[in-house]
Parts: sequence; C-alpha cells; structure tokens
Amino acid sequence: MFRSDLATRREFLHQSTQAGVATAALSTLTGAYAVAVEKPETLNIGIIGCGGIMTHHVKGLVSRGEAVSISYLCDVDPAQIERMAQVMEGHQSAPAKRTSRFEDVIEDKNVDAVIIATPHHWHAPIAIAAMANGKDTYIEKPISHVFDEGPMIIEAAEKYDRVVQQGSQMRSSPVTAKAGELLAQGLIGEVKVARAWTAEIRDVVKPVPDSTPPAGVDYDRWLGPAPKHAFNKYRFHQTWRMFQDYGNGEIGDDGIHDLDMATWGLGVDTLPKFITARGSRMMLHGHASEYPDNMHVTYEYPDGRLLVYENYPFTSYGIYGFDNGNVFYGTEGYMVFSRRGAFSTFLGPKSKPGPTEGDLRRQTGYPEHMADFLNAVRTHNRDTHAKPEIAHRSCALVHLGEATYRTKGQLEFDAAAGQFIDCDEANALLTKEYRAPYGV
Repeated sequence: MFRSDLATRREFLHQSTQAGVATAALSTLTGAYAVAVEKPETLNIGIIGCGGIMTHHVKGLVSRGEAVSISYLCDVDPAQIERMAQVMEGHQSAPAKRTSRFEDVIEDKNVDAVIIATPHHWHAPIAIAAMANGKDTYIEKPISHVFDEGPMIIEAAEKYDRVVQQGSQMRSSPVTAKAGELLAQGLIGEVKVARAWTAEIRDVVKPVPDSTPPAGVDYDRWLGPAPKHAFNKYRFHQTWRMFQDYGNGEIGDDGIHDLDMATWGLGVDTLPKFITARGSRMMLHGHASEYPDNMHVTYEYPDGRLLVYENYPFTSYGIYGFDNGNVFYGTEGYMVFSRRGAFSTFLGPKSKPGPTEGDLRRQTGYPEHMADFLNAVRTHNRDTHAKPEIAHRSCALVHLGEATYRTKGQLEFDAAAGQFIDCDEANALLTKEYRAPYGV
C-alpha cells in the first residue's frame, strides 16, 4: 500500500525514525549501547571478507570496546587476514581463528553472528548459507548482486528466523532521526520527488593483461559463483566493482547509500512501476570498467511520486556542497540531506531557510548501526533499521536501473510479479546462473 496521505506519511516516518532516536539517545560511544541489558552479552562474531569497509567495522568494534569476541577472520587472501589481525592485536585475549573457507565460520556452533563484506557476488550465497546454519547476518550493501537475490534473503530470514541488517549506516544516524522528525511533522509538506546523487572525480583505469594471483590467494574461491576467469589485478581487490560478474558499478557502490535514503525520504514502501535510464562514456574513455561513467535513472511509483538518481565522474564541487546527497521536494518546501551528516530546509515560495543541522560529518551512523544489529542479535529483535525488506526496496532500484539501461532504456515493471512487462531481455538480467559448486 502506498502512503500518499500526509497524515499516514507522518506516521510512517515517525515510526521509521523512533528507533534511530532511541539508539542515538542510548549511544555512549563506549561500546555499551545498552538495550534491555545493563551489561551486554558478549557475542561471538565471524568476520567474512577482510578488506575495504571491514577494516572500518573491525576498528570500530575494537576501539569502542564492544561486547564482542571476534572468533574468525575469513578471507581468500592471507595478507588481508594478517592485516586485520594487526588491527585487532591486543584487543582480545584469544586470537581469532583464520580460514579461507566461510563454511568453517558458519558451521561453528559457537559463532552467534557474521559480518559479511565480500564482493557483491558473494553476499547472498554466504548470507543464505549463514542463516541456514543459525547465524544472524550483517551484510554490507547491497545485500544482492541481482534482483532475485533480495526475495531469497527475505525468505531465508523468515524461514530460519534470523536477524539481518544491511550496511546502510545512515538509517541509524542521529542526523537522520532529526531530519525524519521534521519530515514526519510535515515541515516541507508532502514529499513528491526525491533526488539522489553521487558526484565524485573518477580516473581512467586502463586495462592490463591477465596474470597470476598473489601468493597464497585462492582465486577460484574468490570467483566463487561468478564465471571462471583468468586472474587480472583489476578483477580483484577494490577494482572488482568495475565488472558485472562481481559488482554493480557506481550506482550499486556509492549510489546505493543515496538511493536508500531517497526511498526513506520519499516514504515509499513498494517498488516503482516505470523506470527510465540513460548513461554513457562521458569522460573516462578507455576505462576498464564495464559500466558507464555517468548514469541518470528516473523511477516513477504507481501514485506518481518520482525518485531521480544521478552520478557524475567529473565534479569535485558536488551538488549543494555534497559529493553524495539527496533533496526531498515537498509541497511546502524542500530538504537538502547528505549522508555526510547534515541537512538544511528551505520553506515556502521564496525558499526561506528553515531548520538546519550543520555539517555534522561525524554523524554517519556507523557505531549506531552496528549497535542496532548487535542488540538485535542479543534480544532476537528482527526489526532492525535496515532489515531485508527495507534493503531489498533500495537494492532493487540498482538492479532495475541497470536492467533498463542495458536494454530498452525505458521499461514498465510489475512489482507483484517481480518482472518487467514485455521485455524478456531485461528479465534475464534480474537473475543469474551460479558456477558450481557455489551458489544459493
């Protein structure tokens, strides 16, 4: 059901931000984040994927003194594991076990939960297997590599009664809670259009010949469910995002954060009906990426509300002063919102400045979001801030936009059927085949 009525929207946004307000109020930034318990139960956590964003997560867990014991460090690259072990050094009495096999982690009955920060093509297979083994899961964004994996994760969470949290950290930020209260109060009226963008300088990455994997790396397992391919340094750490076999391009990397907040600000609780997508090679000529360097996607919902996504590879000035952000356009004004931790409002026909939360660049929600997950594991409260139903509505925009861009450029989507209308080519992109013996 859509929430086009302003009173209903107020209730919707109020409910969606109350948990964030509560989390902000309870947060002490010391690792307590007590909810229903004075001394949090120590959880045994398995770390799966030791590169990129996982460094931020583990540094946060150990520096805040969270009530967790990291039982496993899992990665196909032993150098990544070693680097993570050094981050943890001196922070817990027993060292974490090391393994290249995620199965070792999820099959250990002493592990309570896992944090998954692998390349996107591994998210759903590992998460579903973890849930089947009784593990609660924190999955970095996006939870899905293709559209059909979203419903699979929702179904698995329900079937195995597991807590799931997507790494959409701004869902738990204090600045989001404050902005949500203003939207719920109707400060800018009824939001009709949400705009999301990524505006960051990108450099050309020239293709290089295939080569051999670094010593000790199990590259076949890194590929996992993806098609077999010779090792290439750009089809590995960091730059794997440029390839369809493993990532989702700019829209599914940075863009998913801003798309997620756009769905939040717009207050939608279903999927769009019409999608238009355009993109090109605007600047990065000769780039190794399989994705366009710029992309504009418009999503129209059944009640007429619009969500617009834009990404640019050429600007360091950003939009409204932010490299990543949103604008929520309402009937009485608009709100500029950034996941960098700030918002401003402009009211009436003359855009009179309204309530503003300054440049709070530290309020990006990382500690609060992890606390929300850990407390949910302790209390078995599956209603996390970025539970799989919420996550899928945002991740679906990535997949629908990509499929539309790669086919007709303008398509109609049947949300009930989970299929595009009259476009078999686009529907084929909503799913994929998994290389044996890996998969879901």
